[in-house]
Amino acid sequence: MKMNKHFRNLLYGFLAWLIPFVASIFFYTEEGGLRIDIFFFKTIMIIVGSISGAVLLISYFKRINKGYLKEGIYVGFTWFVINILLDLLVLIPMARMAISDYFLQIGLRYLVMPIMSIMIGAALEIKK
Repeated sequence: MKMNKHFRNLLYGFLAWLIPFVASIFFYTEEGGLRIDIFFFKTIMIIVGSISGAVLLISYFKRINKGYLKEGIYVGFTWFVINILLDLLVLIPMARMAISDYFLQIGLRYLVMPIMSIMIGAALEIKK
């Protein structure tokens, strides 16, 4: 099945948010408390997000044949916006978190998405 590049970008951006979100659920009690140390939890989430993001980026770039740097910028910022918007719609209301706390504790970490995708695009551009 040949998937439209823009649809694949949106789908993978959603998956980049969904995979760590679903993984995080297992670390919370029914009452909403963490089952493990907060710093260990954050470490696990960074690892889960990094692995899933890397796999999704590799899969995305496999189907790109030119303009790698431009694609890296496009994908990175699209995924960044998707993840921030989904957190604003889902995570912040669930966690009852102030937006300022969210950006300091979680939101800024999403900058890794455009950084990694731009670096992959730049590396592929140099390689060709």
